[in-house]
Amino acid sequence: MTAISARINRLWRIFATGFCFSLFGIGGLLLSLIWFNILLVCVRNPARRRSIARRSISASFRFFLWVTKIMGVLDYRFHGKEILHAESGCLVIANHPSLLDYVLLASVMPETDCMVKSSLLKNPFMSGVIRSADYLINSQADSLLPASQQRLGNGDTILIFPEGTRTRYGEPMTLQRGAANIAVRCASDVRIVTIHCSERMLDKQSKWYDVPPVKPIFDVNVCERLAITDFYDANLQEPALAARQLNRLFLAQLQQPNPET
Repeated sequence: MTAISARINRLWRIFATGFCFSLFGIGGLLLSLIWFNILLVCVRNPARRRSIARRSISASFRFFLWVTKIMGVLDYRFHGKEILHAESGCLVIANHPSLLDYVLLASVMPETDCMVKSSLLKNPFMSGVIRSADYLINSQADSLLPASQQRLGNGDTILIFPEGTRTRYGEPMTLQRGAANIAVRCASDVRIVTIHCSERMLDKQSKWYDVPPVKPIFDVNVCERLAITDFYDANLQEPALAARQLNRLFLAQLQQPNPET
């Protein structure tokens, strides 16, 4: 690729990225203002309404990712997509290098629950989505653990990014202990997913228009499911100690290099 064609390609990707961001925001508003209100009126059963809302979100994310791909903004590859699609009754733990991580995972997990920051409830593009999907709010400390236990017991998956925010480029990865505590205290198995991007894009320190020189490729790698009984015995260990040990295991696995490179 010549320097001129590379520059034209990058300018196109800046424009296409802006278009896709606008599409994402408008789509979120339309779901919140129209579709989810229709569900509220027409579907009286809360569990059924929540399921339809989550599947609608997943379908809209698949469409959004398809648009980003055909417009040349990015590419993505799933390794173990069928496993995630069929997963149930466990925590799904992932690293968080990009703003698109939740979109990527929820697109192939149509019934997944998700633990979200309470600040997102103030976001007009996301608040309606979060409430309609009945996602867990991480600031609700008193009810978080029993709610997690109930949902896991019902066969839900709960998606958690234990870093708490997007990875800061060039800084060591650190994890909050909430995911490990839920795994231990709810006796939940864990599925670890690693997300790698070939270029810096939409990370914590980037703006939407900081488009990389070449089209980025996201690799989503699904690891083996970890049985909690292999790491924790309530008769032998204190939950707090077990959570610290499990958190170290999460950190080691989430820092694994991309096997596709």
